[in-house]
Amino acid sequence: MRTNGTDRTATESVWDYPRPPRIEPDARHVVVRYAGAVLADSRRCLRVLETSHPPVFYIPRDDVRTELLRVSEHRSVCEWKGAATYWRLGPDLGTPPTSDIAWSYEAPRPDFAPITGHLAFHADRVGECTVDGERVRAQPGGFYGGWITDEITGPFKGVPGSLGW
Repeated sequence: MRTNGTDRTATESVWDYPRPPRIEPDARHVVVRYAGAVLADSRRCLRVLETSHPPVFYIPRDDVRTELLRVSEHRSVCEWKGAATYWRLGPDLGTPPTSDIAWSYEAPRPDFAPITGHLAFHADRVGECTVDGERVRAQPGGFYGGWITDEITGPFKGVPGSLGW
């Protein structure tokens, strides 16, 4: 298992992740792009690790170009983290507002206070998300927002037949 953010030869099984989820810092270089524009660029992310899910990278708001985003009307509630706020692209990139591309927890439950105000992006709804230059793949199913890199092994929740996992 990767322990310091630099061992690219180790793998992590999502079945070794805890339930309830755990937060850990990640200093790798994370970049999110849409239509050539950098939406986020950070080396100060937090990863949320949960059994059967690829990690979700939460990016500090200071490292996100929030002027390119607009708060969506959509809301949801996570049993662990609390109420989520969703974000869509604004018109500044020459495109009409799009579906929700990111989410945040503005007032999460106490165990998840460290992710307050951080944004997580759906890899399949933006142009490209990378971790240390590796293009990530989106968690299957369209609902969950985990990022799959070569170091992460499944099977992953979100594939057909995994609803009851």
